[in-house]
Amino acid sequence: MVDPSLTLQALRADDPRSRALLEEYFEMRGTSFPKGQAYRPVFPDAAVFEPPAGVFLVAVADGRDLGCGGIRRIDDGPAGPRYEVKHLYLRPETRGRGWGRALLSALEERARAWGAADLVLDTHHTLTAAGGLYASAGFTPVAAYNDNPNATVWLAKAL
Repeated sequence: MVDPSLTLQALRADDPRSRALLEEYFEMRGTSFPKGQAYRPVFPDAAVFEPPAGVFLVAVADGRDLGCGGIRRIDDGPAGPRYEVKHLYLRPETRGRGWGRALLSALEERARAWGAADLVLDTHHTLTAAGGLYASAGFTPVAAYNDNPNATVWLAKAL
């Protein structure tokens, strides 16, 4: 069961609170990226996360911002309208509480409400906990749908 103190707030991706979490996420990814490979952080254009093109959510508990994630509309896929999950992140000390699943589920609900046929994401094979979350949420491997240099795995879920 998800902690009832968790709330998800829609904020602009360039809001200072969102930006602080993204900076933290990019720092974590940069330091944990495999040796000899360069992680290239890209701050998102806030406009792509404005409804109904997308949304950016910040996870809050006990008055503290603890994570974030968004979806954005991308080119249609074979089944129709497609949204992409971006920057799903929770601070390490909060993991294992079901909050990542709650955040992912909320993003999926928004995509479904906006008529998405499927939800896609890219990730890196070294993010094993994230990979486990995505697999348990019903995401399955697909061919690369973008050229993200930080990704080694591409996943999709039919909605």
